[in-house]
Amino acid sequence: MAKRVVINTEECIGCESCVELCSDVFAFNSDSEKAEVILPEGGPEDCIEEAIQTCPVECITWEEG
Repeated sequence: MAKRVVINTEECIGCESCVELCSDVFAFNSDSEKAEVILPEGGPEDCIEEAIQTCPVECITWEEG
């Protein structure tokens, strides 16, 4: 089973730290003013892990898919 990265958009505060750290995987949605995952299946895991650890509201997680 592959894992994929997800953002709980209800908890996201739109700080964009994940976008700054890992723009291949995360993007800022200006309509919702929140971050979104643009590459859920892949991307550099070290970059994603850093985004997970840096998120101030801990809304980024891995999900088994």
